[in-house]
Amino acid sequence: MTLPPPPPTPPPPSLPAALPFVKLHGCANDYVLVDGCAATLPDWGAFARAACDRRRGIGADGLLVVLPAAPAADARMAMFNPDGSEAEMCGNGLRCLGKFLHDRRRVGREFRIATRAGVVAMQVEQIDAAGRATRLAATLGVPDFRRAAVPMAGPPELPARDEPFALAGRTLRLTALRLGNPHAVVFVDDVARYPVHSVGPALERDPRFPARVNVEFVEVVANGRLRQRTWERGAGETLACGSGATAAAIVARLVHGFPADVAVALLGGEVTVRWEGEGQPATLAGPAVEIGSGTLDPAALLADAAPPIGFAAPAPDAPPAG
Repeated sequence: MTLPPPPPTPPPPSLPAALPFVKLHGCANDYVLVDGCAATLPDWGAFARAACDRRRGIGADGLLVVLPAAPAADARMAMFNPDGSEAEMCGNGLRCLGKFLHDRRRVGREFRIATRAGVVAMQVEQIDAAGRATRLAATLGVPDFRRAAVPMAGPPELPARDEPFALAGRTLRLTALRLGNPHAVVFVDDVARYPVHSVGPALERDPRFPARVNVEFVEVVANGRLRQRTWERGAGETLACGSGATAAAIVARLVHGFPADVAVALLGGEVTVRWEGEGQPATLAGPAVEIGSGTLDPAALLADAAPPIGFAAPAPDAPPAG
């Protein structure tokens, strides 16, 4: 008996010949934004890896994708890291995506954006003479300190608050929390000189954080004022991290008795955070800037995205260039 030939393999999904994009940043934490309501790709993670490459692609700390409205929200946001992994939420990215929507008259001064971590209430705080948003606020939600929520190894309901944490011959004092995505906050004496590029990746991938973790290195400048550097999960050190700044301000209130309103100086700018205490949501406010827009050929971009032959030199343990 002769078996019939197998059905032909379906062709891969076609890619648009020209894909519009917008480049934005919040405190120099920069993003490529694509309107997924107008165009779609079969693998946003692969596209993020290619588009975020600063030599072969456009260059960015992440990819933002605008998706159709969800229940109780005006739009949805998907955010992909430069390694292609999808983040649950992104504070600076929310402000950038909110600016994109507001400036194109798709939302008003107050609106809601759905993320993997839940629906975030947004507000445009300042506009320029042309009516474009320049400063936005995002209510990121109520922080959860339970180890099971972070997630972090240990008794599931027990929080990790300012506790010793042995790592590669060092003992850190660490507070872990979930604010849409996981954070580990470490206070240091001199954040500018701290070895972020060695401690950051070691802590990000420590097995006690099974989903990896964003790491904030924080210095107290004065009561109500912090200086911070962040090693971001899936991205490395960036010039700013909005949810990380919010996590740092929350821990400063818990551990150091800070007031509800905190200013956080980042390598790329400054944001403000308001958190009134346990059980209350935290709000992040800061600038968002649209740099420009254009189109790209996704097929050509993805075809050139293979890892180059060669070797990778270790990054110096210093802040990234601005």
